[in-house]
Amino acid sequence: MWLYLRFTLSFPDVEDLLAERGLDVSYETIRRWVLKFGPLFAKELRRRRHRPTSHWHLDEMAVLIAGRRFWLWRAVDDEGEVLDLLVQRRRDKTAAVKLMRKLLKKHGFAPDVLVTDQLRSYAAAKSELRLTARHEQGLRRNNRAENSHLPVRRRERKMQRFKSPRSAQRFLSVHAAVQNAFNVQRHLVSRNTPALSEAKRFRVGGRQLRPEQEQALRLLVRPAPSSRDNPVRPLPDRVGQSEHGAHVRRVEPTPRPHEH
Repeated sequence: MWLYLRFTLSFPDVEDLLAERGLDVSYETIRRWVLKFGPLFAKELRRRRHRPTSHWHLDEMAVLIAGRRFWLWRAVDDEGEVLDLLVQRRRDKTAAVKLMRKLLKKHGFAPDVLVTDQLRSYAAAKSELRLTARHEQGLRRNNRAENSHLPVRRRERKMQRFKSPRSAQRFLSVHAAVQNAFNVQRHLVSRNTPALSEAKRFRVGGRQLRPEQEQALRLLVRPAPSSRDNPVRPLPDRVGQSEHGAHVRRVEPTPRPHEH
């Protein structure tokens, strides 16, 4: 189930991957697992997530469901964390108000900054809800929300479009929670944190790392060498080969004249 939600795979693709590992599981069983346990896992992941930032980006994208055009309203913070999403039929003030009310009820606090595109429905919804957040609009200021649509587009193509608004809402909610769990902002953490987080997520999902992966992980998170651990080796006194195969020769320092 983690493979299906984490990567852009279909149910037959996951079936082939499990068969390669010696597990005989049909794609229909995997589909039932996702439907039954996906919302439970997503709920637990959302409960364990930290509080998002107060800098929210709101945007909407068009999706074609059963030959009709719907709008996927999405909100992310300035670190790429998906706050919530909502599949609606219209693209107006009512839809924007519904999304903002859902965000305020879910997170329990109002944002300090709202970043949107030039759609006037956001300003009207902000005025109706009496939010005091600073509203920013610009051509490239909302790139954070625009980029968050890319995983959805890839899944939409892989699934050959969504079948109904209800199934799209259910799957995208679970998909967003799993993506948040694997979303590690590398510019905000140290070098060792992404590797440890990735290994921890796979272990929670029931996947054990292979011995060579464990060894590579230990080497990756090994502390930086110090002068005490790696003392400076003296150069050879005569011409020879170093440990890297290069010819080296020790050069004696030029003696300084004695002071009289």
